Amino acid sequence: MSRAEQPTRGADRPSGTTELPSRRAVLTAAVAATVAGGAVPGSAAAADLDGAARSEAAPAGTRDGSEGVPARTGHGSEAAPGRTVDHRSWTTYADWRAGTARGTGAVDGVRPGLVIGTPLGVADHTDPHTGTTAPWEYATWTSPVHRLAVPATEAIASWNASTPAGTWLQIELKATYSDGTATPWYVMGRWASGDQDIKRTSVDGQSDGRSAVRTDTLAIDDASTGLRLTACRLRLTLHRRAGTRRTPTVWRLGIMGSDVPDRFTVPASVPGLARELDVPRYSQEIHTGRYPEYDNGGEAWCSPTSSQMVIEYWGGRLTPEQLAWVDPAYTDPQVCHAARSTYDHQYGGCGNWPFNAAYAATFPGLQGVVTRLGSLTDLETLIAAGIPVMTSQSFLKEELTGAGYGTSGHLMTVVGFTADGDVIANDPHAATNAAVRRVYPRREFETVWLRTKRRNASGDVVSGAGGVCYLYFPTRPSARRRQALAAVGVR
Repeated sequence: MSRAEQPTRGADRPSGTTELPSRRAVLTAAVAATVAGGAVPGSAAAADLDGAARSEAAPAGTRDGSEGVPARTGHGSEAAPGRTVDHRSWTTYADWRAGTARGTGAVDGVRPGLVIGTPLGVADHTDPHTGTTAPWEYATWTSPVHRLAVPATEAIASWNASTPAGTWLQIELKATYSDGTATPWYVMGRWASGDQDIKRTSVDGQSDGRSAVRTDTLAIDDASTGLRLTACRLRLTLHRRAGTRRTPTVWRLGIMGSDVPDRFTVPASVPGLARELDVPRYSQEIHTGRYPEYDNGGEAWCSPTSSQMVIEYWGGRLTPEQLAWVDPAYTDPQVCHAARSTYDHQYGGCGNWPFNAAYAATFPGLQGVVTRLGSLTDLETLIAAGIPVMTSQSFLKEELTGAGYGTSGHLMTVVGFTADGDVIANDPHAATNAAVRRVYPRREFETVWLRTKRRNASGDVVSGAGGVCYLYFPTRPSARRRQALAAVGVR
């Protein structure tokens, strides 16, 4: 699927007759296969890339003898007929043991994870947003190769981790093309839950002339050629301040590959559920003008506002100490905190999809993933199990009755369905918290959410989100919730 325009994440500004252009720069030129600043710094790059290259066919640590393609152990998703998405996650102690560890170690327990064991060494990192250079101890973990059940035009990584002060992590993705060649290692994010040590960031300018990273999404440049991503692996680099004993802990690492066909409309689904979940309601608009350093304030905070609603639905709460930095005159200070905690300093906004899922997972007992769903029936399956869904969509004002605005990219939270099958959403683009609940016509909603192509106010063909959503759920979900998640390909 060739994307002429990526939806403007978090840009929930009413457009009237015109839409805001995407803040995402169009990548028009290839860069070197190893992007400057995109790999592990210094000697780490040579050591780890060399090791990955040697193990590309059969990486060390794989246990099934399958030439580097992991056996499906319940954490991946065999693509059902007609399904256009494959999601694979590493979450268990066995998963972490199966990867290629260099200086990292797996820890067992209620929530198995990956930590720094004996670091590989020390390397300097210069933060591009502050200009500060500091030495960091580092260690790496590389996943086994995952062969995508759906040869993909796009891939999105997501992760759940804890990063105590003085620690951070980098996530990279390398994919195999359908012609047997491979991408370089692409940086999919440099992340910490706080912003005192590094500035949380995506990395622009990554391309090999056939694919490119657009903030949080690796995409084939021209899908009409038939080129696809057929396999992938992820690499984590865990960092800590030199001389300390602290470590990041990664609990979940996932990759979602998809090949959603180009479409301006989608088949109509048949209503199958009437239920509404009791999800807190927060308006982003009451925060307009607050903390403009985070993408001009609340007017663009649809993503963190939606995230905070669902986090609190699951019982997540911020402490007074965590909120102490917020002006005490501001209502709903937790929304301000969510915006600060999801802000991508390169993208210049709070709408980086994996950064939102990672923020949710910093709350005890919660995990989050980014994926795509194929229909409102998938949404009904999750709502029936008590799982609200944050959806991304873009539309003109006249395309979604009752919205009262148009947008080039907006997050809202689906909390249920009426007896007639219409969608009940907590839409943060509202003047007050009380006005957040909306009911949107089923057919209109599924079109603006699931389509991949649309026409903007100027009549130009631009892209749609193609069913992208965030799913937040307990680290130990009930059997019914596990079943519902597995039904949409998430384990």
